[in-house]
Amino acid sequence: MISINENYLKLQASYLFSDIAKRVASFQEKNPDKNIIRLGIGDVTKPLPTACIKALHAAVDEMANEATFHGYGPEQGYAFLREAIAKNDFQARGADIAADEIFVSDGAKCDTGNIQELFTTSTKIALPDPVYPVYLDTNVMAGRTGTFSGGRYQGITYLDSVKENNYVPDLPKERVDLIYLCFPNNPTGSTATKEELKTWVDYAHKNKALILFDAAYEAFIRDESLPKSIYEIDGAKEVAIEFRSFSKSAGFTGTRCAYTVVPKVCKAFDSFGDKQLLHPLWNRRHCTKFNGVSYPIQKAAEAVYSAEGKIQTRELTDYYLRNAAHIKAEITNLGFDSVGGDNSPYIWIDGQGRDSWEFFDLLLNKAGVVCTPGAGFGKCGQGYIRLSAFNSYENVVKAMERISEALK
Repeated sequence: MISINENYLKLQASYLFSDIAKRVASFQEKNPDKNIIRLGIGDVTKPLPTACIKALHAAVDEMANEATFHGYGPEQGYAFLREAIAKNDFQARGADIAADEIFVSDGAKCDTGNIQELFTTSTKIALPDPVYPVYLDTNVMAGRTGTFSGGRYQGITYLDSVKENNYVPDLPKERVDLIYLCFPNNPTGSTATKEELKTWVDYAHKNKALILFDAAYEAFIRDESLPKSIYEIDGAKEVAIEFRSFSKSAGFTGTRCAYTVVPKVCKAFDSFGDKQLLHPLWNRRHCTKFNGVSYPIQKAAEAVYSAEGKIQTRELTDYYLRNAAHIKAEITNLGFDSVGGDNSPYIWIDGQGRDSWEFFDLLLNKAGVVCTPGAGFGKCGQGYIRLSAFNSYENVVKAMERISEALK
């Protein structure tokens, strides 16, 4: 008899964004003439930078020529891209990361979900709340949690990220092994200082723990005092793995390219308490289960680091930050408290006592605007919604006009 992995049965009824899509589809069916403005899912709307398009076309032309054709590439990524990443994203900011510590992939979602395979099912997990659902759900699937009760899974240490701590979680009171952190944060848009990250790095050293640091939104940081990488913190290379993506920085949501950094000194421990390096383990997993990102897409990603590409990607993120600033200003004028929107494309809004899904339905039905209900990100997200700046400026202005009218 073939048996299923019953951990999947612990998962909640549907993935957050699938639930949203169903509600939006139902509304559109009932209101076919209504123009819906989507400020929910974090999908970009502007086209790829011109530098990336030129590089992509050139690479496709190479694939049409026998002399320049590329077959299977290295699973870890081509050296030209890994070297550009190491030089521009890390070494330029004083972080000593080498090209061969970088693993190119098809998305930070995949990597943050797959990395947990390296660790035992008895590993004690700490997650912020609210949190990006993939961190939690993949650990549920792996069997690291108990049942779901009272809005949370048993066996998980939840790190409340609330107004009282400026949406930056405090250190756990009990010892944990694996810690997920995301800054600029998805969903709250909050940021962490170097001093705050240093407390986590120190905790990881003291407790022989590991930090999984999601920096997918670092390109939106404009405050130069804020760290873009956890490797800007002394001692982080031994206790942290970092995830990044070209999806939000350069609009690669439809072309798929990201990377994970596993420093060669980063460690965990075996059942005897002996140190084991994680770099060769992730390399083995990557080579065994991943085919690699296509050559044309990696050439397009390399173009992000060209002089032209740097200007164009900055213009992209500036565009979305302009949207975020407008949302933030209008929400403030309406009397709502919020966080994010300055060094992040997300604005996390306190619904003034409303249920998250009630607020979602209100904006959808009365304004024709899609947001993301905070309750979908965890217990601490109840009563909040998230608005995304990923749309055209014209649509953002129109959406805020509709929201203002709906909330009067």
